[in-house]
Amino acid sequence: MLRIAHRGASGYKPENTLAAFKKALEIGVDGIEFDVHLTKDGIVVVIHDKSVNRTTNGIGFVANKSLKELKQLDAEDEEKIPTLQEVLDLINKKVQVHIELKGKNTAKPVAKIIEEYIEKKGWKYSDFFVSSFDHKELRIFKKLLPQIKIGALIIGIFVRYDQYVKLGVYSLNIWSKLVRRSVVYKAHEKDLKLYVYTVNDKKEIRKMKSYGVDGILSNYPDRV
Repeated sequence: MLRIAHRGASGYKPENTLAAFKKALEIGVDGIEFDVHLTKDGIVVVIHDKSVNRTTNGIGFVANKSLKELKQLDAEDEEKIPTLQEVLDLINKKVQVHIELKGKNTAKPVAKIIEEYIEKKGWKYSDFFVSSFDHKELRIFKKLLPQIKIGALIIGIFVRYDQYVKLGVYSLNIWSKLVRRSVVYKAHEKDLKLYVYTVNDKKEIRKMKSYGVDGILSNYPDRV
């Protein structure tokens, strides 16, 4: 079972920042998950929301700001919004990176950056994992880089297992509140892994483990 730091060790450090990723590496995890959006000037940056309002001292949409403008913002504790390359350079193949395509049109630029890191910096296809709620973006990404495993993020009660098999996903990434033992069984029956998010409570973590899930995303990965 994989222990995956959700937005880094975001229970201890500001989410999706280099500090949160450093903390996750210190704790010792199997993977680090984070979200990406595109800036106005086409740079892939690591931030969860489409706006900067919640996680920084700024206001406005990421897509309406240049990288230079975003770098002037404080993402808590004097942390800055990092680029995808800054995060990859920090992690430096130590653990698997789980990139969630959160923003629109992120599949192509993310695939391009991944290719560069594989061709020029010694990374392997297995060092990367890409997921999204936007299954159209997942489809685009899978066509560009079929060697990378992908995960379909889903939040609904009714899981169309065959649809995800056809999409070519490696895993279903499901909100823990909707996970039952039967869901795990059906996913495994279709040769799909099942990852659950976001599990912070120790009792809930134990329950997910007892169900036989394949990975747990947590803000406190040391609890897993």
